[in-house]
Parts: sequence; C-alpha cells; structure tokens
Amino acid sequence: MKKTIIYITLLTFLTSCDYFEFKPKKKEVEEPFVASIYDTKLYLSDIKNITPKNISVQDSLVFIKAYINSWAKQQLFLKKAEENITEVNSNEIKNLVKNYRESLFINGYKERLIKQQLDTVISNTEIDSFYHANKDNFKLKENLLQLKYIYFGNNFLDKKEVIKKFKSSKEEDLEYLEDLTINYKDYHLRDSTWLTLNEVLQKLPPFKAEPKQKLLKLSKFIQKEDSLGVYLVAVQGVLKQNDIAPLSYIRNNIKQLILHKRKLELIRNIEKTLINDAIKNKTFKEY
Repeated sequence: MKKTIIYITLLTFLTSCDYFEFKPKKKEVEEPFVASIYDTKLYLSDIKNITPKNISVQDSLVFIKAYINSWAKQQLFLKKAEENITEVNSNEIKNLVKNYRESLFINGYKERLIKQQLDTVISNTEIDSFYHANKDNFKLKENLLQLKYIYFGNNFLDKKEVIKKFKSSKEEDLEYLEDLTINYKDYHLRDSTWLTLNEVLQKLPPFKAEPKQKLLKLSKFIQKEDSLGVYLVAVQGVLKQNDIAPLSYIRNNIKQLILHKRKLELIRNIEKTLINDAIKNKTFKEY
C-alpha cells in the first residue's frame, strides 16, 4: 500500500502542469529524487518524459516502476564491475572510450565537410556510363514484370466493352480505357515501371493460387475473377532472376553508389591535403 501511494505521488508530480513550469531553483533546495543506489540518485527530472502518452494511470505506475528497477540493476552491476575490474581491463576500457570519443569527433567533422563540399548533382550521362561500365554487378535477385492491368468491381456496367478495348493495341482504345479510370478499383495502363513478382501478386490476389510461370511469360490478355471483381492483365515485359536489371529499376541505387564513390574520393583528398599542409607547416614530423 505504501509503495502504491509513493508511485501515485510520483505520477502526480510527473503529470502536473505546475511541475513542468519553469521555476528557478534555489541552490540550497535539492532536486527531488525517486531512487538511489549508494551515492547515485535517480532524479524526478530524469524520468519526467519517459511515460508513453495515452496510457492509464495504472499502466503509468507499472511503466515507471519497471524503469526504476531497470535503472537500479544497471547501477548495481556498474558498481560491482568497478569494484572487481582489474587495472589491465580498466586501461582497455579507457582506451576504448578514448578511441570512440575521437571517432565521434572525426566522423562528425568529416560529415560536415562532406555536406559543405560534396557535389550531389548527378547527370543522366554519368548514370548511364556507370550502368554500362558495371552491368555485370546489377544482376536481378528476383523476377520482374511490366504489366498493363485493370481491376473493376463485379457490378461494372461496361465490362464487355472494356475487355474488348483492353485486348486492342490501338491508341484510341487505350484512351477509351483511360477515360474510365475513375470507375476502376485499380489500374496500370501506361506506366512502364518494373514490379517484382511479389508486388504483382499483392496487386492481383487471384494469381497467388496460380503457378508462378503463368505470369512469367509475355501475354496479351489474361482474365481472372474473384468475389470482389474482375482482373484484366497483359504481361508486357519479363525479366528473370540473374538477368541484368534494367536501368530504370536501379537508377536510384546507381545515384547512391556514385555519391558514395564521390564521398570516398573527397575524404581521401581532404586527408591528403591535411597531411601535406601539416608537413609544409612543420606541424607533422617523422623521426
């Protein structure tokens, strides 16, 4: 009962508007704390923002108690570790901390230089050149398809006419289909985007029960129906696993690869300049 009262009081502190209002603290008044391990204290301010929003008072109490217990365990382990660690291990830890701190500073500085100096403009010519020079590295790990498809409900009135126009390759018939897109549940008519087989199956659920090979070959017309509607599908392009990926499919990946290459070159140039300047200024000497 006593612990429950303590946690309710704690929760009242945490959710009180007056508590969060900025009030200059008097130096002689110590900040309230909710737990302590030896001389280490967990202050109220340390946990004031940890409670998830929109949870009940009871759940908040459970969450706070769990947090305090977790903090206590960590402090106890830390205390035991400090008491039992050898001088050799202590030096190793100090070196690790030192190296990690230095890495944070260096990497932070490098990132700032990259933001300031990296050229992020990539031309189509550069993308094309990179693609053709590295084609063998862009083999597909999964099957890709280009589709034309329409999905409409069972109560669609122009079903026969749409099927007839869908089978046609005439521009005017395609325009006719586009004029009715507001009546479709989903469609894909002029977009030449490559889709993975899994993405296609998500869009065309009735085909999940069919052999995969049925979709992995060119076809002008396939019709499937389910309880919700009718699917009209034309497979216009097929690329299989280990085929070379089309440029349109990996264009963004190539941009990232080019940028990464530029970053590495920029860092190398910066490092070279730093060394040369240090030698010139006699701040770097070898003995």
